[in-house]
Amino acid sequence: MNRSNINLLDLPYEILFIILKKLDNMDVLYSLLDVDNQRLDIILQENTFTNNLKFVLTTLTDDISSIVDPILNRFCINILPKIHYNVKSLILDSISMEKILLAGDYPNLTQLKLFNFNGKIVSRYFTDKSPFRYIFQEQITDLILVFEKNFNAISNKFYITNLYGYVFNLFVNLKHFSIFELFQYRFPCLKFRQLPLTICFSSTLYKLSLYIQNLQDCYALLDGRLKELTTLIVHIVQPDYLEYYSLNINNMVSFILYSIHLHFILK
Repeated sequence: MNRSNINLLDLPYEILFIILKKLDNMDVLYSLLDVDNQRLDIILQENTFTNNLKFVLTTLTDDISSIVDPILNRFCINILPKIHYNVKSLILDSISMEKILLAGDYPNLTQLKLFNFNGKIVSRYFTDKSPFRYIFQEQITDLILVFEKNFNAISNKFYITNLYGYVFNLFVNLKHFSIFELFQYRFPCLKFRQLPLTICFSSTLYKLSLYIQNLQDCYALLDGRLKELTTLIVHIVQPDYLEYYSLNINNMVSFILYSIHLHFILK
């Protein structure tokens, strides 16, 4: 075993880099970074291995979960403090999000994808008192939220006030915002026609993907509150009067946001 390791490490830098690049970057970092080998440490702190980190696993039943605790602990204690400055994108589970984000400063983090998202995350982390306020407010430009599998529908008012309102108020540099639910259309749809401009407003957002009740809500999205919006992807749960609302939306687009591309994905 030792002989094999020595032969591998004796390879020229370029060849060793190519071999390691063929492997999963999370596996490589966990297995080889900070194992008392300076040459490996230098190679593995390259952007190729550290820019994008995925801390979730997909089970046989299609559930999304965090990586197991021993691996997570090694990353948070030994690995992330060495590479946090290179990280640009994180894919996290809501359960382990806090521990991972506290493991480094992440000065170059701009993209965040959060699985098993729920109301507790909103009330604890998407407010002005969030321990990650600086990262969320000053750095994140791409935010993707994926609701948990066993999500229980809550009132529309909660999500209008706490989710969409806090996202647009806290993530002031957001350029791309998407919301997904992997299994069913179970959670409350946003009623944009009932929202004042003060709750949902952005001068930076250019791509938005979300669930709405019907095309009247899509029409309301184009009232000028999202001034830079160029791509809108809507999941319509109640596509009633599709032809009528399509006509009105097209007229609004040509008048205000002539460059927008609408993709209607019907249930």
